[in-house]
Formats: sequence, structure tokens, C-alpha cells
Amino acid sequence: MTDQNVDIAILGTGPAGSRVASLCADTQSVALIESRAPGGTCALRGCNPKKVLVRAAELNDWMNRAPFRAVAAKEALCWQELQRFKREFVEPVPAKTRRRLKKQGVALIEGTGRFMDPTTLEVDGVTVRARNVVVATGACPVPLSMPGAEHIISSDDFLNLSELPRRILFVGGGFISFEFAHIAARAGAECTIIDRGPRPLRRFDEELVARLVDYTASLSVAVQSDTTLESVRPRGNPLFEAKVTDASGVSQFLEVDLVVHGAGRVPDVKDLALDQAGVQWGPAGIAVNGYQQSVSNPRVYAAGDVADTGGAMLSPVANQEGRIIAKNLLEGPTHTADYGVVPTVLYTVPPLAAVGMTVAEARAQGRSVRVLEGDRSGWASMRKLSAPCSAYRIVVEEKSDRLLGAHLLGPDAAETINLLALAMKFGHTAKEVKSVLFAFPTCSSDVRSML
Repeated sequence: MTDQNVDIAILGTGPAGSRVASLCADTQSVALIESRAPGGTCALRGCNPKKVLVRAAELNDWMNRAPFRAVAAKEALCWQELQRFKREFVEPVPAKTRRRLKKQGVALIEGTGRFMDPTTLEVDGVTVRARNVVVATGACPVPLSMPGAEHIISSDDFLNLSELPRRILFVGGGFISFEFAHIAARAGAECTIIDRGPRPLRRFDEELVARLVDYTASLSVAVQSDTTLESVRPRGNPLFEAKVTDASGVSQFLEVDLVVHGAGRVPDVKDLALDQAGVQWGPAGIAVNGYQQSVSNPRVYAAGDVADTGGAMLSPVANQEGRIIAKNLLEGPTHTADYGVVPTVLYTVPPLAAVGMTVAEARAQGRSVRVLEGDRSGWASMRKLSAPCSAYRIVVEEKSDRLLGAHLLGPDAAETINLLALAMKFGHTAKEVKSVLFAFPTCSSDVRSML
């Protein structure tokens, strides 16, 4: 491939980068640079393949709990069949991405892109000169430095395991560890989650997290807080010995067949040579202004997980930021992102969903609130699903009656949270939402009873 001169060079084919390319390609020459298979983390190594596994775990969970199920004994998920089904969704993505980009007139350059100067990139021997550059390279696992770290696999590796080992240790008490442990446990694995903090899932409501942790333990998934991984040592059978230490300094050795990195992700800037472009960056990513331009090089924009915008590391946020950058590239830097309220879902089985403030956050701001909360496991909607773990907490401002936050745990949480996010986005009061006549019987119609 020969050197190229383009209007816009984009690093990364995920939601943000692809959105910029598709919106700008009609009037601008665009080169999209990708160091891995094109399609992005969400489609290939994150949200979508994960959700395929989660859906199977949900079906397995429900059938094994349903009082009217036809099977006489609990059955585990077949990991090999699950992986085969997942590949139906993942394997076509790179080819579809290449065809779509070709149709749009976007030049796809496959290789690792690095800055040579403020607007020039080198991609495995090819020089790409651009009027503007968009960085949308996403995030990568936090580097781990303990002895034996080379034996720990990433979430990417876990999603592609051909066989599921019997004993698995998940490092970190966040999304990846809990979601994958819930899947693995239902496929017959014995799982342990360790978290160095006093409680896992710190982005979510504390009381609902406690309920979920208790339920997780009933699946034979051990959750250990205030616990640090010290080392991983190869053995024979089991494959590894993991040394972990609690807050009081007491160590134990766990015999496991697999150790999975679930200790968080950081902006993926390590191979970009940002200093060559005069682009400032820090632990939260590339420093940008309200228009998502680099604060030190306005010819460079950043979106998604790699940008320090204050937005959550979520695909809808990356998509929105890609739209804003496209507008600013086409019309001049005048547009800013309106995030509004952004729901977050932990795809365990059952899922845990949140939008807005927690009770603690609202009270820390000095707000006078009332907390609407309860256990839904005895409600008809949950009994029909044989759902033993379901609860809610909704934060309402006393004076205005507006919803400040909503937190749901249960089979319907990932869908129902969107209704409450919609109400919060447009400032509806609890009384107004309660007055809506939802379709019945549905899980979302329970919102009226919650309020």
C-alpha cells in the first residue's frame, strides 16, 4: 500500500471511529486504521459476544429454577456448543465491516498506527497524512505486575476458550469478573472472585450489590473482598497456585486451573506515540475540550474509552461522541455532547442496572430525598419467572418529586431501567411516571408499584 493523504484519519473501528467514518465519508476522504480485526471491541470482544453467553446463561438459569421444568436434574451449559453459537455472531463481523467501509468509500488500513507529527501517522511502513486525526482506540486491561502475571489471561482470551477449566480465579470485583463468573458457574466451573477493595461493584447501589453477592455465593461462586493477588505459580494439576492476601496480612494459596484478568481497563494509548503529536494524556485518557479536541493539539480529536470526557466507558457514549466529532469536523468545532442520563447494566444472571445517583451520592450532595425500595421476589411478575433475587431502590427528590436515581436487580432490570432513564432525561416526576398505564402483565408495569 502506498502513502496516503486524506482529510480525516481515524484510529479504531469500534462504535466511535466507525460512526465518524460513516458520517463524514460522503464529503471527506477518510482512512480508518485498525491494528486488529476490523469491527471493534464491542462487536468482536466485548458487549455482543458476551451477551450471547449471558443469554444462554439466563435460559439455563430459568429452566433449572422453573418449578414446571421437564428435566429431572439440573443441567449445565455445554461450553463447546455455546462457543459455536457465539461464533455465528462474531466471525462475520470483520468481513461485513470491510464490505461496509468499501461501499462508503472509506480506506481501511490494517496495521498499528503511530503518530509521527501532529497530523501524520505511520502504519506499518505506510505514511498517512491527514488534516485531522480522530483517536478512538478504546481501552485495554490494566497492566498487572505481580510475579506470574504472564499466566493471567484477558477477557478476550476467556471469550475464546475452547474448553472451560474446572477451577477459575477472577481477579478484580468489577463487571468482567462477575459477568464471566455467572456464565462459567452455569457451565459447571468452580469460581472465585477476589477484590482488593472493601466491596465489589462500587459503581452500583451498596444494598443491591450485597443482595447480588449473596445470590452469587449460592451459585458456588466465592467472593472475597479486601483480598489481593500476590503471585501466580505454575504447577501440574491443578495448573496454577495463586497466592492471595487479605487486609490483615493473612495469605492463602488457591489451587486453580485458570486465572482471568477482571481488574479493570484503561485507555489504550500505549502504542500511539502521542508525544510525537503534542497530545496531552493522563490516566483517564486523552485530555480534550468540550468539542472533544485535544487540549494541546486541536487537529486531533478523541472519542470513546480513550478520551477523558467524563463520560462512562460504554458503547452508547462512544457512539454519541463519534456523532459529535463528525459534526465538528464537518461544521466546525461548535457541538458538544449531551450525555443526559446514561444507564449502566451489569449482565450477571440476574442483571443489576443503575441510572443516576445512588442514595449515598444524593445525600452526600445535601439533597433531601425519599428512598422507594423493596424486595420484588414475591411479586407476581417475578414468581412467574421463578426469580428469587429481585429488588429495587429509587431515589426521589422530596421537593420536586423528580427521580434522581434508579437501581434495579432482577431478570427485567436491563430493559426496565431504560424507562426510568427516559423519565429522568426529560424531568418527569415520580407522580407523572406512576400515572402511565403500562401494558399489563409485564415486568416494566411494576414501575408503578415501585413508585
